[in-house]
Amino acid sequence: MDYLPFARPTIDEAMIAAVADTLRGRWIASGPQVQAFESALGDYVGGRPVRSLTSATAAMQVALEMLEVGPGDEVITPAQSFFATANVIERTGATTVFVDVELASRNLDFAQADAAVTPHTKVLLPTHYNAPIDPAALAGFARRHKVRVVEDAALAIGSRAGGKPVGAAGDLVSFSFHPNKNMTTIEGGALVVNDEREARRIEELRFHGITRNADGTRDVPEPGSKFNMSDVSARLGLEQLRRLDEWCRARERLAHRYFECLAGDDLIAPDALPPRDNPGHSWNMFTVLLPLDAARTTRKQFMDAMQKEGIGIGISYEAIHLTRYFRGKGFREGRFPVSERIARETVTLPLFPEMRETDVQRVCESMKRVLRRKAA
Repeated sequence: MDYLPFARPTIDEAMIAAVADTLRGRWIASGPQVQAFESALGDYVGGRPVRSLTSATAAMQVALEMLEVGPGDEVITPAQSFFATANVIERTGATTVFVDVELASRNLDFAQADAAVTPHTKVLLPTHYNAPIDPAALAGFARRHKVRVVEDAALAIGSRAGGKPVGAAGDLVSFSFHPNKNMTTIEGGALVVNDEREARRIEELRFHGITRNADGTRDVPEPGSKFNMSDVSARLGLEQLRRLDEWCRARERLAHRYFECLAGDDLIAPDALPPRDNPGHSWNMFTVLLPLDAARTTRKQFMDAMQKEGIGIGISYEAIHLTRYFRGKGFREGRFPVSERIARETVTLPLFPEMRETDVQRVCESMKRVLRRKAA
């Protein structure tokens, strides 16, 4: 039986041909394809300015640089997310202020975020996780506390919130186009900004800090980085963007099939699954909390057993505050119990558009068989 990975990008012959055409044109660094991709993505998010970068991490990093976040500032972010969110904060010299998340959505707990605000709070950096974050809640938080918001929407390209695509509203919104996301540029990301002034600033920060003088020479008022996307990646992104909504609908159908296959299982509790009533969610992943105690197993044993069944399983995600780096800053177990429970029990099941409903059935049957074998 074929191996079923937990994620796989869809790349067809037309996409390969488009990338080949770009390579034949010999303009393969940032150029017309990057401009076309940024324009198309801007149209997708309601006409807002968008600038591409080499990753969502780069997008968040330059967003914080543009907001002049640095030593003495605090940035609030969830303890349950990918490591990049805290990494970009720490690299500015600012203080990462963690808050816990809600169990089902895995989005940050706004009550805890409100309580975490101090006079030093400069930015809220939330992650769209198992559901799109309510844009009104984000806007309300920013208004109450007079802070900027940098949304980590790495998992949310194609999601809709408040009737609009994620990115169409809000402050600064970062996307990821890694191969395990809903569309890919191989590696890549983008940042949605508010106006052309911010867009020009991002252009400077993503390319060495370079500005142009009236006589055509260049200058560097301050050092920047190098995070510009290639035309080759952008051309793939253009082709992928055309299929994004179709692929999100396929993901939703597969997610609903997971719910049907896992319904009524006596080992998998309802709160172990993501929210089923989840309008607008683009279903980048399907996460489950394993009943480790009831099944008398460990996550590693479960994943190894599924691997033997020919099924790849991911972990999304570890608790950031319990990494070695943040333990070195004094964080320990017990600070954020929901994030820690997710970190202990979570697995990510296969979900990508080329899967069939029979693949979902196979995953669920294998999962139940493995769990019951251990529990027996």
